[in-house]
Amino acid sequence: MTQTSLQRRALLAAAGLALPALAFAQTAPPVSPTEAGPFRFRGWQGKDTDAERGFFEVPEDRRDPRSRKIRLSYVRFASTAARPGPPIIYLAGGPGGTATRALSGPRFPIMMALREVADVIAFDQRGTGLSNHIPERPASTRPPPPFTQAGLTSYFRTDFQEAWVDWTRAGVAMTGYNTEQNADDIDDLRRHLGAEKVDLWGISYGTHLALSMLKRHGDRVNRVALASLEGQDQTVKRPSAVDTLLSHVDGLLAADPAVRAAIPDLPALMRRVHARMEAAPVSLTATLNGAPVTLQIGGFAIQLMSGGLIANPQTLAMLPGLYLALDAGQTEVLKPFMGEFANLLGIAGMPEATDLASGISPGRLALVRREAKTAVLGEALNFPMPQLLGVVPGADLGEGFRAPLRIDHPALLLAGTLDGRTPMSEQDEVAAQFRRKSRVIVENAGHNVFEAHPDVQPLLVRFFRGEAVADTRLSLPPPTFKLG
Repeated sequence: MTQTSLQRRALLAAAGLALPALAFAQTAPPVSPTEAGPFRFRGWQGKDTDAERGFFEVPEDRRDPRSRKIRLSYVRFASTAARPGPPIIYLAGGPGGTATRALSGPRFPIMMALREVADVIAFDQRGTGLSNHIPERPASTRPPPPFTQAGLTSYFRTDFQEAWVDWTRAGVAMTGYNTEQNADDIDDLRRHLGAEKVDLWGISYGTHLALSMLKRHGDRVNRVALASLEGQDQTVKRPSAVDTLLSHVDGLLAADPAVRAAIPDLPALMRRVHARMEAAPVSLTATLNGAPVTLQIGGFAIQLMSGGLIANPQTLAMLPGLYLALDAGQTEVLKPFMGEFANLLGIAGMPEATDLASGISPGRLALVRREAKTAVLGEALNFPMPQLLGVVPGADLGEGFRAPLRIDHPALLLAGTLDGRTPMSEQDEVAAQFRRKSRVIVENAGHNVFEAHPDVQPLLVRFFRGEAVADTRLSLPPPTFKLG
């Protein structure tokens, strides 16, 4: 069930954009040949460009001499510069996002502009796109669980444990699917490209990966442009940081007297709906494995849904109306989301294994669980973490991996103030590790900050050209909240 899990982790959880009614950033997959060589890459809004697909081989787990070799895929967009700079490697989010798909969407114009500076490389990380060598598992015959915290956690832990055993028996080195191995892949890609150094351009999990690259191969990195920062010990976000965002959103509702009158306290409304539905899940029909199935949707499922919606203002704007309807018992408003709820019941391998390996420090885990007891979204924001902790022994990369570092590379760090996936307070902690940074803050932008404001693209071009970029604050209008 590879595709369903990728949709869940890389789209629903990371951006809230896989929902049928919210096709804001969905694109057709680019034309992608399975063999090396030149081809026409299908970009955003029907625009094509010349590109070249390449492959290179790496061990699936460099720590295990018995592990198999896997072939990793990338697409190279050749520079138009007379004297190109170091290749710019794009690192997709997720984990589980596919770089070639990401650059065929709204970031396509940015990629085209960056070609004025250097080759741009869309690197499909191990376990994604044409770099995925984890066999797809047969559809589960188990009945779906209640979509409550206890039901989904139990189901997912069992399913992942069984999947890990199945893949290991099939010769897959599942222990190789982690951020350190992923970072080593980037350095192997650098050598394959014949480059002395590379630049990194990443978002969300791609920044988590970039930090590991800086830690392990920093002497081979020139400069980095990173958005929606996720630190080495931030795979699981703090529930209190999301509460702060929701309090800010509640304040924005006051700008519309009609909305304010209908919803005097948004966090209180959300808590009320979660509690009632978790205690008494509602029965709704979805399609699972091509057949209709009845799902019991509890409050935890609504928290998961909201964890996706708060990523960007386009979907955040739906939140008050959805909760107002659910509070009135109008559960039909969930029908457009039922496909995504069904997609929760799937294991891809790379996303779950990578998050599990990045893990969480004991101190942060205790803090997260303490905050989750009273937080609006509880522990739902990063599902299936921390719920998967301990299910597979020996996968965790350890405290050395999660330790902060001092970074002296030139860095351009971008953030949106309405990012509910990587909240500003968490990003500030990561930004403090950079000594030579410029920050671009986009007021009222969300997680997908690269394409949120037209002034971001020229700043990226200037930065990768080596020009000085000052701290910059850009602004967008606040979202317009609708109740129906």
